[in-house]
Amino acid sequence: MSQLVKFFATITFLMLATVTQALAQGGGKAEARRIEFARGTSTATINEKIKDNQEAEYVLVAKKGQRLTIKLTSVPHRSAVFDLKAPGDADLGLEYDANYSFNKILPVSGDYFITVVRPTSAKGDSTYKLVITIR
Repeated sequence: MSQLVKFFATITFLMLATVTQALAQGGGKAEARRIEFARGTSTATINEKIKDNQEAEYVLVAKKGQRLTIKLTSVPHRSAVFDLKAPGDADLGLEYDANYSFNKILPVSGDYFITVVRPTSAKGDSTYKLVITIR
């Protein structure tokens, strides 16, 4: 019976090691990167790259009544899109989850989440520039 227990313990360890390695290689969901604006500025620019089905997530704090402007450009052209989520799922007037720009007065204060993805399941990559302005 002792050898059977050791066998199952070894199998369990190997399975956990495989899952841990897969998560470390990008199989898991990354924590959102906080966007902070340099002192005296209201614009932040992010230049990144996503591959295949990767996501890039960002979070920024904003106040009700501020104007948020987001512009996303990518190479190849329109190979990346973004989605924007407001605190408490407040309505932002977005019709789709595949946007290239946003420019509106914010309805609530709190953390706003931006997710950048490729709009296809095909293999490939996208180099993008995300420009975020709050006034």
